[in-house]
Amino acid sequence: MKFESLVSQVGKALVDYDSMVVTAESCTGGMIAEALTSIGGSTAWFDRAYITYSYESKREMLGVKEITIQKKGAVSQECVEEMALGALQQSHAKVSVACSGIAGPTGGSPDKPVGTVWLAWAVQGKQEVISQRFLFDGDRQAIREKTTEAALMGIMKLIA
Repeated sequence: MKFESLVSQVGKALVDYDSMVVTAESCTGGMIAEALTSIGGSTAWFDRAYITYSYESKREMLGVKEITIQKKGAVSQECVEEMALGALQQSHAKVSVACSGIAGPTGGSPDKPVGTVWLAWAVQGKQEVISQRFLFDGDRQAIREKTTEAALMGIMKLIA
């Protein structure tokens, strides 16, 4: 498995932090959750996943505001931060990670080219949501894998 070593580190850090993680995914389509559950023992640190590909699912499942999607778009800092917070509110997890991006090969624009991805991480009880914009290169699969790796690394930075 491509992320086995990293997932093992994330799992240990989550157990040490006495917490579980929830994912809110768009462009990765569940790849982050798949990575997190790919090794034995993940029931100790993985709560659930939301795959919210459509605007409606982001609003209905995670509470992303309509105005956020209209004014900023689904691939925006504001949207992924609302996704991360919504995932925490709808789960028993203490840590969340959310992503939304343009994995291609189409769908890009001059200000949001293919490979643009926003990630956000949140911790229950903390005000601050950490978010970061990435511009990944490669084909659709490579962009999704790089997003998954960045998501896992972000969890480590957040709680390790």
